[in-house]
Amino acid sequence: MKLIIDIGNTITKAAVFSGNEMKAHFEYESVNEFNGQKLVKQFKIKNCFVSCVADHLMQGLVVEQLLELVPVQVFSSNHILPFKNKYKTPKTIGTDRLAAVAGGNFLYPNKDVLVIDAGTCIKYNFINKKNEFLGGGISPGLRMRFTALSEGTALLPEVSINPKFDSLIGTNTTDSILSGVLMGAITEVDGIIDQYKKLYNNLTVVITGGDGNFFAERLKNSIFADQFLILKGLNVILDTVINE
Repeated sequence: MKLIIDIGNTITKAAVFSGNEMKAHFEYESVNEFNGQKLVKQFKIKNCFVSCVADHLMQGLVVEQLLELVPVQVFSSNHILPFKNKYKTPKTIGTDRLAAVAGGNFLYPNKDVLVIDAGTCIKYNFINKKNEFLGGGISPGLRMRFTALSEGTALLPEVSINPKFDSLIGTNTTDSILSGVLMGAITEVDGIIDQYKKLYNNLTVVITGGDGNFFAERLKNSIFADQFLILKGLNVILDTVINE
């Protein structure tokens, strides 16, 4: 059994895998809620893989819990990957982006795949049918856009996401912000997909992340949604490392 841990900017996720099968998964709003020793003992974990894009103090707290019980590897851009990384600055790329690419490539091998991770940021990651990761794009996520409007102006209020909102024309300030952020982000993602489709006719698009389902239900483009894509990608990378 393998324990995969993804420490994000907002949520920490963990999953237990046997081979490529996910046996259990967990989410924690704070890394302090994570009890690695309990999971190791409960599932008889033999290997552990940790990815962190947040404060490395949180990474240290997680690793410290596990080291006495099981071998732990912390994912970095130096690890062997199950695809060719053609990103021009590989040392600067987030491990979450590499994991998303690994997950998309595993689910849809030998295809041109655009993986969209809609979380704190909206990250676009493209891997072609030759198994080459070329790069992509990064833009602010939904919550970051709401916060930017509030903190960057004197009078605009802080507005929370309303997943039921679907009006193009906001008739008050709150609804105007909802329209601008939500409709704008949906149009952005659809537009980016359209641009990729002009270059790659048989493009496969998969979306993940905390806001993945929000976009999946509203985009005009046909996509696949997988909330566990990054965990699956990390599992594939761990297997690549173990089998090397």
